[in-house]
Amino acid sequence: MAGKGQRSARRRVRRRKAPKWLLPVLVLGVVGYLYVRPITTYLETRDQLDGRRAEVATLRAERARVSARLERATSLDELARAARGIGYVRPGEHLFIVKGTAAWKRAHADG
Repeated sequence: MAGKGQRSARRRVRRRKAPKWLLPVLVLGVVGYLYVRPITTYLETRDQLDGRRAEVATLRAERARVSARLERATSLDELARAARGIGYVRPGEHLFIVKGTAAWKRAHADG
């Protein structure tokens, strides 16, 4: 009968149960661990999107400036001003090149 008593003693030895709060804590820990990467990726993507939006706003402003400059440059007055700047004259006009104006201004500045 000694063998039977040892078996019942073994049966009476119970495993120690984990506390009830441990399972929810473990589940929350695993879920939190699994969400870290997607959340950081989301935040990085959001920051990149904000940067791109700022870049788009800058480019739109630059495009508006260039479009306005193009409109001014294609007007006849601006075209005539640019042509005169590089030495073109209108038909019937004569081009005179005057040299030494800087020296003349210096000589007559004291005056």
